[in-house]
Amino acid sequence: MQALLDAIAEITMPGDAGRVFHGRGGLFPGCEHWTLDVYPPVWVLTSFLPASEEELAAVHAALSRRWDQLNPGQPLNWVYQYRFEARAETRLMAGSVPEPHEVAENGARFRVHLLRGLNHGFFLDMAEGRRWVREYVADRPGCRVLNLFAYTCAFSVVALQAGAGEVANVDMSDGALAIGKRNHLLNGLTEGARFLPHDIFSSWGKIGRGGPYDLIVLDPPSYQKGSFIAEKDYVRLMRRLPDLLAPGGHALLCLNSPKLGVAFLQERMQESAPALQFVGRLANPPAFADVSSERALKVLVYRKPD
Repeated sequence: MQALLDAIAEITMPGDAGRVFHGRGGLFPGCEHWTLDVYPPVWVLTSFLPASEEELAAVHAALSRRWDQLNPGQPLNWVYQYRFEARAETRLMAGSVPEPHEVAENGARFRVHLLRGLNHGFFLDMAEGRRWVREYVADRPGCRVLNLFAYTCAFSVVALQAGAGEVANVDMSDGALAIGKRNHLLNGLTEGARFLPHDIFSSWGKIGRGGPYDLIVLDPPSYQKGSFIAEKDYVRLMRRLPDLLAPGGHALLCLNSPKLGVAFLQERMQESAPALQFVGRLANPPAFADVSSERALKVLVYRKPD
């Protein structure tokens, strides 16, 4: 784990939430199971294999040394999460976690929860997707946005900040949408967002009545038992895009599965929505560099002709 300890020794304290060490990218042999993130003022170490107490002690010592250099006399706050299958065990290792805990990205604020659940309420690897949405909407003030699998509605927040006229957020989790509503209020956004706690596949009528849309964001889980399996369900989304998009509108297709590459999305789009034109793939944030672009997060842009 020396590469992780070396990265900690070089840490600078960012103002925004972000990734510090991305062992999962395969660029640091022997550290493929480690990641380190910062959700100021808390560090989050994640392991995808069991970690020994000696390893955790080494990380604690490294974080403590660097923290004392950066913030003398201030308490160190860090959390360890062990992920296995679709579950997680989380431990507070030092200090405390704010409650409520809010973090920033490019001037927007979001509520996170580090000590409960598998995910923390805000996906750091989607930073470039949010930046693209912000820029896209800024060039089309008043546009209508459909945010499918909205989770805690980060895309909606940045779209409305950039000048969207309306955003429809659809997710089957009431709890996630409740956090999404708070995220809007955190950013002073009191109008323009709709929150639809529906199963997308049984709600196309309601979704379609709000269209056509100038931008559709699809960011489903790659695998969620009982609700979405990318291999068989993504095409069901793709088939709906031509009818839901306005002429000249764009779709942002996201997929975070190491087993499915870019060709999976492109081939199925060609089969399911051949009228839509492939525009390009967004680069992932530099902090998420990966030895294989096929294994990393994939975010593709498509356009409906005028």
